[in-house]
Amino acid sequence: MTEPVPVAAPEAARVRRRGRTTFLIAAAAVLGTVAGTCVGYLVQADREPTKLPPLSQPVVAQAKGKGPEPLSAAQDRKVKFEGDLRRLLVERPKGAGDGAYTTDDEGEWMSLAEYADWYTKPDTAFRDLVGDEFRRAAVTTWSESGTRDVEVRLVQYRQEEQVAAAGYAESGYYWADDLGANHSWSIPGTGDGMAYVHDEPQRKAGYQPLYSAQAHAWRGDIAMEIWIYDTKPVPKKTIMDLAERQMERL
Repeated sequence: MTEPVPVAAPEAARVRRRGRTTFLIAAAAVLGTVAGTCVGYLVQADREPTKLPPLSQPVVAQAKGKGPEPLSAAQDRKVKFEGDLRRLLVERPKGAGDGAYTTDDEGEWMSLAEYADWYTKPDTAFRDLVGDEFRRAAVTTWSESGTRDVEVRLVQYRQEEQVAAAGYAESGYYWADDLGANHSWSIPGTGDGMAYVHDEPQRKAGYQPLYSAQAHAWRGDIAMEIWIYDTKPVPKKTIMDLAERQMERL
């Protein structure tokens, strides 16, 4: 049902006339203000002038000794992050075999197109990553124990407009929770980094059940992603130890 539109009152009814009393009160207020100001000037004229503080201030002696030593390249995170991103990847275990994404011991570069291709909608992911100032990515993978595949990615963003690394880590938390049937733990020393172990395996006809674990965290302009797949449940210690070792390198 349409509500009735209120009819505007005539102009004469909306304008309230002010009588003589209103003008007299207003005039008295103005005169009172002027009178108060004049009295204030007269009082100030009879007082001695207030002395002003001197303009010069005491000089603070400079502390003796040398300043703090500059950080080394290993300690300066900015210098570290500007170097070869592959060298920040966690080392592959000795004797480990090649994983699904063949890399050498120092890892490999992953192009924007290659990284976007890991998403369920690569075209959309590609556009989003460009908008989110994707800079570069490094990856290392390996297989171990005969049934386990491990993949570690470091994804770096320019972050001139937004803190994209934190945003992508948060996205990882969301989708890990969305998979359900998992246990999760905070990764020490990361603030909000999280590791997950999924109890329910992925099942596909003709294949063994595939269990998984993952970890997501960020530091500065780098987002860390770890994925572990196995035909057996992945222990908490396996994903936590790997996540902690990787974050220690950042």
